[in-house]
Amino acid sequence: MSLKHLIAAALITLPGVALAQDTPAPEGAAVYFVNLEDGATVSGPVTVIFGLEGMGVAPAGTEREMTGHHHIFLNRPPLGEGEEGAEELLYGIPADDNHIHFGGGQTQVTLDLEPGEHTLQLVLGDLNHVPHVPPVASEQITITVE
Repeated sequence: MSLKHLIAAALITLPGVALAQDTPAPEGAAVYFVNLEDGATVSGPVTVIFGLEGMGVAPAGTEREMTGHHHIFLNRPPLGEGEEGAEELLYGIPADDNHIHFGGGQTQVTLDLEPGEHTLQLVLGDLNHVPHVPPVASEQITITVE
């Protein structure tokens, strides 16, 4: 096989890495906001502390059972209700202004959010940033930044 064919084969298979791995989540696993609640009015910058029950935190790319890493869905519909609908449960979570990744295993962040209303949802991703089966996601909350 020529180098050109090997490169083409690699490029064809790479998108499959971001496809659903059906990484299982244990029954009762939950992710939640430790220090924020729906309807809260806060001053910026906003520190967000992530809570996790029934699973452990591991950096992205780490293959270890019953672990994942955090993502914040910011100012977008809840998981499964975005543009892609339920299909977004099958693919890696994108990295953009509405999907903040914590692939290093971080459990808190300080965000500089503009004054006004913002929605936040925590979503746990597997080693490839794909939601677990079943998804481990918090309820979406709305906060107001003063």
